[in-house]
Amino acid sequence: MAGTVNKVILIGHTGDEVKMKYFDGGNCIGRFPLATNEEYVNRTTGERVSNTEWHNCVVRNKAAEVCEKYLHKGDKVYIEGRIKSRQWTGEDGQQRYTTEIQVQEFTFLTPKNEANTSANSPAPQPSNAQQPAVQQQPASSNPYASPQQNRVAEEDDDLPF
Repeated sequence: MAGTVNKVILIGHTGDEVKMKYFDGGNCIGRFPLATNEEYVNRTTGERVSNTEWHNCVVRNKAAEVCEKYLHKGDKVYIEGRIKSRQWTGEDGQQRYTTEIQVQEFTFLTPKNEANTSANSPAPQPSNAQQPAVQQQPASSNPYASPQQNRVAEEDDDLPF
């Protein structure tokens, strides 16, 4: 085989806020932990077992700034990226190793209204008079219609992508 592939796809929950580091020249790096869970039933004991795997995610420049602004602890996110291992010498002189996910693409999966309520202070709720009207499209009688044909029109959000 001539080519190789290094691709990771993860869907998980953030374990902390995005930690930013800024450099000269305007570049920046954001780092955050991502938890993925595996659940299964132990066949011998019949008990449910849950394992959590933690991933160190790294996102760069403009994407890092977007993550810092919109991604919060506990939010669900879809990530595509590459596995990257690196090593460095610690302050104590010991060689340190880490494996990271270099994020190339991401999609926030936590709904905007849930993201607001998961923040430390609850967001004020608008009164019924301030809520935008939701237009419902007529339901299609075709069971094979695309989801776009059968969905309810939603308010545009303020995400930049």
